[in-house]
Amino acid sequence: MADYKALILFDGTCNLCQGSVQFVLKREKAPYYSFASLQSSTGQQVLQQYHLPQDSFRSFVLVENGKAYIQSTAALKVTRKLRGGWSLLYGLMIIPAFIRNAVYNIIARNRHKWFGKTESCMLPTPELKGRFLD
Repeated sequence: MADYKALILFDGTCNLCQGSVQFVLKREKAPYYSFASLQSSTGQQVLQQYHLPQDSFRSFVLVENGKAYIQSTAALKVTRKLRGGWSLLYGLMIIPAFIRNAVYNIIARNRHKWFGKTESCMLPTPELKGRFLD
């Protein structure tokens, strides 16, 4: 995972997911995350390593400290490393996961309809290229 402490896997063809990556990059307190699409060879290897489905790209995945987190838990854990008030969202972890994930799943099911889809993964700028695996 390069020199970064955690890895975020995202759907490389989802506009919402790619926008979320851009959101994190702009708001990190310090460079902490590396990124890979779920569809990439790195993404597929990580999914296999953590026994996660390799053919469903509806979940955001965070790998941190040797553990994989998915869905709302992954998203909320990412907020802890963001500047400003965004880190306060981590407090939503007090809501039971089955409730958080129900909302997450509604968004995940409709993300292409609501936010659109692209044919390919975003290309990082030269400054950010080292943050993206594969």
